Amino acid sequence: MTTSLQTAFDRYFLTSSKESLEEYQSVMNHAMETLKSVVLEQTPFSGAEPQHIKETIQSHFPNVHPDEAMNTELLFQKLNAAVGRHSISVHHPSCAAHLHCPPMLPGLAAEALISGLNVSMDSWDQSGAATMVEQMMMDGLCRLFGLPEGDGVMTSGGTQSNLMGLMLAREHACMKLWNWDVKKHGLPPEQNRLKILCSDAAHFSVQQSAAVLGLGEDAVVPVRTDHAHRMCMKDLIKKLKELRTAGEFPFALFATAGTTDFGAIDPLMEMSRAAKQYGLWFHVDAAYGGGLIMTELHKHKLNGIEEADSITVDFHKMFYQPISCGAFLVKERSSFAYMKRHADYLNPEEDEVPNLVGKSLQTTRRFDALKPFLSFQLIGKKEWSDIICRTLYLAEEAYTMLKSDGAFTPMHKPELSTIVFRYTGEGRFSSETEDFLNSRIRDRLLNDGEAVIARTKVNNRVCLKFTLLNPLVKTDDLSHILQRIKEIGRIESGRING
Repeated sequence: MTTSLQTAFDRYFLTSSKESLEEYQSVMNHAMETLKSVVLEQTPFSGAEPQHIKETIQSHFPNVHPDEAMNTELLFQKLNAAVGRHSISVHHPSCAAHLHCPPMLPGLAAEALISGLNVSMDSWDQSGAATMVEQMMMDGLCRLFGLPEGDGVMTSGGTQSNLMGLMLAREHACMKLWNWDVKKHGLPPEQNRLKILCSDAAHFSVQQSAAVLGLGEDAVVPVRTDHAHRMCMKDLIKKLKELRTAGEFPFALFATAGTTDFGAIDPLMEMSRAAKQYGLWFHVDAAYGGGLIMTELHKHKLNGIEEADSITVDFHKMFYQPISCGAFLVKERSSFAYMKRHADYLNPEEDEVPNLVGKSLQTTRRFDALKPFLSFQLIGKKEWSDIICRTLYLAEEAYTMLKSDGAFTPMHKPELSTIVFRYTGEGRFSSETEDFLNSRIRDRLLNDGEAVIARTKVNNRVCLKFTLLNPLVKTDDLSHILQRIKEIGRIESGRING
């Protein structure tokens, strides 16, 4: 009885049996063909309304768990029609809305290995060699970012990494200030006086982390930005002095190396000096801009990052890896002691083998380090640099086109690969009308499936944004989108005036 059941179920699992391997190859081939059809689509999005997409999926898949299994070929045909057809294609040159990159092929190959191996990175006896690969990646990253005594761990991305940085900063501050063990005793009586400083353009995860850590969003003190959208050092020092005078305890200085809208990089070296002067934990969110470290031409923009106590790096942005793939680095490997825990069933104290669970907020965790590992092995340093430099060059080209065209007003000169701008036509519209036109342009491009670009606000005015993370985009692609923006702008303004 047992033998027959095992044979019957072989085709559903990856084993050494002929039937299993044939089924695995068939399913993977169907998946690859579905992916190819999405990539080869002539538009970045179908333009279908959310309700229509929902109804399409429901019509092809009326039951999440049907009584009878579907034929594999038919399943993937339906999947292609209902899901693939209506997915955003990040591979398309007209997809330029968010920090969302087209993934490199080595990363895609790694994903197949990761899912097939299905190891978990929390303990040695669940991962084996994968633990060594991740540690090699962390050691290499620490050297790359100038942290010779550092350590790190893979994360789901910037939000988790920023939370970890601020958590370690909180633990460190409470121990230093009051000899208080937060992990054991909870938050100290002085918790409402603990303050985090970041620029007013920092990622929302700073406030989110403060809330999760029990400090509350009011613990975050925003520092104004300068004309280049970087943290203003004069205002930072002013805020620090005011906090000290008021009896507050600033404990963490949060720098951003690549803001979401403007790609601005805070003055890291100056901030590191201020952090030392005031005894603050210095965290650098380099989720976006961390890739510059791979280039000779642009890595100087990250000068000072080597002084950070902790760093956020995202591989699924300017390292071109499939989501999700991030890393969290610390300057001193001993910093992870603040979060280390032991469980007899997982990583008992007497266990001498390397268990990575003590460095992570997650227990079960994917072997995501394989993606950058494989990519670094298959793509040379010069090629990496050229790819990143090409991406930044596209933003410079877009800025040049916008600046030379009277129908647009660029809102900044790009430092990374984002460019925020505003369609202003011939300058004969009110600010409110321009707001409407910019919103309408973005919606028309998306709903017609022509382009996926972002919309944001600057000084409470609606703007458009290119987030350029596809090095294969050509300047003609950017020129075409700008031309379409002008055409839509003229049509929509004509309707207003008509």
